[in-house]
Amino acid sequence: MASLHFCSECNNLLYPKADTGRRIMVYACRICSEEEISENKCVYRNDLLTVTKEQVGITTDLGSDPTLAHSNITCPHCGQDDAVFYQDQSKRKETRMILFFVCTKCNHSFTDPSLPQDNRPDTS
Repeated sequence: MASLHFCSECNNLLYPKADTGRRIMVYACRICSEEEISENKCVYRNDLLTVTKEQVGITTDLGSDPTLAHSNITCPHCGQDDAVFYQDQSKRKETRMILFFVCTKCNHSFTDPSLPQDNRPDTS
């Protein structure tokens, strides 16, 4: 079980660090040069790989929202030429601006059909 270790010199938190010269794990202080050898020989590594795409949010009654802008884009579901649109609210740096459309007639959510298929977010 993991526990916190504190520096015996300055009482700051010790962080795990690999001592490649001695090929051991030590707990090292980031303030002073104090190190102590770890008694626990287990090293855990948790690699997270998350690939996410933009997704349509809750779109209930967006078609009747008077504050949203309208576009004359054709709905692929019912053929209506009126839809409201909004932008993805994600704050990720790598996210490009994608507009989501909601048909004012059938409330179908879709993205711009001129986007390449592999660049389209998940609208299911």
